[in-house]
Amino acid sequence: MNGKNPKIPLILDIKGNSLDDGPGIRSVVFFKGCPLSCVWCHNPESKKPGPEISFDKTECVDCGTCVEICPENALDRSNAFFIDREKCTLCGLCIENCPSGALSMVGRVMSPEEIVRAVIKDKPFFINSGGGVTLSGGEPTLYMDFLSALLQKLKSEGIHTLLETCGLFEWASFEKKVLPYIDTIYYDIKILDPDTHQKFCGAKNHRILENFTRLHRLLPDTGVDLLARTPLIPDITATEKNLTAIADFLSNQGITRARLLAYNPLWHEKNEKIGTPDTFKNNKKMHEWIAGEKIETFHAIFRKRGITTG
Repeated sequence: MNGKNPKIPLILDIKGNSLDDGPGIRSVVFFKGCPLSCVWCHNPESKKPGPEISFDKTECVDCGTCVEICPENALDRSNAFFIDREKCTLCGLCIENCPSGALSMVGRVMSPEEIVRAVIKDKPFFINSGGGVTLSGGEPTLYMDFLSALLQKLKSEGIHTLLETCGLFEWASFEKKVLPYIDTIYYDIKILDPDTHQKFCGAKNHRILENFTRLHRLLPDTGVDLLARTPLIPDITATEKNLTAIADFLSNQGITRARLLAYNPLWHEKNEKIGTPDTFKNNKKMHEWIAGEKIETFHAIFRKRGITTG
């Protein structure tokens, strides 16, 4: 949703030269908007589908230009996050006149053709490294038609395609419009218990698990590489009870490979930039890296069930 057309996504960013979002050297396209609302989201600016203004106080030179020019009087140091987002109409005048770049618009409209033009310059790196383009978010499958058009254009250029997904999508549309043009899928399974999933992610997970099972069963026919991933979030996903349940779910389907994603506590400041209170501000564990020996016990849970997590 771009504020005008719910079928056209906003693009948060296109990050080149990535080595962490799939095989080889990759360009990562970040979509805005997600059907989940995970309380630990490392990209909180990707949750809402519409545009937002970001304020980075570390870049602000306190010149007062934006305060003076705002027609809605929405900017004031007395505001908790500087911007009163109830008053703000997203007119963009503050951004246009900010001399330091402390204010910026989060999300922009790009056509599939524009995205392909932005990544095609890196095709030699993709070819030489076995890389390609990763579509991430947010959640790209919120925009099936757009995603399908983009994927087809990438495949016509001979570019390897990888989708990172939370799995909460409508199956029939996904199978028809997206699956034929995907080489690899990184599929997040965060929490197995549906009520706990709803508590921390904003929705139950029945469809997520059903879609994963359908994908796995189709693998012999599609040739798609499917990798289940679980982020390690202190006391939420990173518990022996939850990881054992996920490992059993995967093992029962004959899956022998998964990935545990290391926790990165450096996401908290992103909430402040978009005016979202940090519910874990005073939670010490959520501001610390997980100890190595603890992480090893989590990997051991999967290894005992014949699942590698390297």
